[in-house]
Order: sequence, then structure tokens, then C-alpha cells
Amino acid sequence: MSVHDKENIFKAFSDIKFEETISHQCGVTMNDSVEARAIAELMQSKPGIRVTYMPAMIRVDGEGKIEFKMDEISEMLGRPMTPHLFEISTSTHYGRMVMIDDNTVVLFGDMDEALAYE
Repeated sequence: MSVHDKENIFKAFSDIKFEETISHQCGVTMNDSVEARAIAELMQSKPGIRVTYMPAMIRVDGEGKIEFKMDEISEMLGRPMTPHLFEISTSTHYGRMVMIDDNTVVLFGDMDEALAYE
């Protein structure tokens, strides 16, 4: 899949069936910025991650969990990224966001898995 694929990840309400409403998906939505583009570029190289570019936003979506490593993002960005700056860079997220340590932020789509870190 190309970096700039325009495949729509959203369904019309009339196309949604109840059994499709339960998932273990998780992800972040970011305002388009230097930081967001660095995060997106890094994450699109990871298996199971879908990056969607929109006119003013970038989405990173995955199934189960998504692990964001600050040292990897820092290298891609060319300057330090901390979990707190990462959180500021993500406009919103879905799933349970857990700061594992100073280098790792994980989004869990399965809430039971996230409870191990509470």
C-alpha cells in the first residue's frame, strides 16, 4: 500500500452490522505536522499498521496493540521525542494508552491486556 493511498477506512452507518462494532482496534489521530509525519513514516514500516493521510490529519491504526518507541521516533524526527510530547502530538486516540516507561507508549485495543499495567 502506497504512503498516499486514499482508501477510506470509515463505513457509512447504514453499512455497519452490530457484530462488526466490537473490535480490538486502536489508533491515534494527529494534526498534520512535522512530528506527525515522522511518527507516520516510522509506523507505516511496521507490520499490521495502517497509516491514512487526510488533508489536515494523519491516522495510525492497528489491531490489538500499537507500540510507539520514543527513541525510534526521535531518530526519525531528528530531535528528542518524549512520551509527553508524543501525547501532545496525538490529537486523539482510541484504545487504552499506557506509558510503559520513558521510551515506550502502547495503545491497547484489548482492554483486558491493558489492565496488566494499571
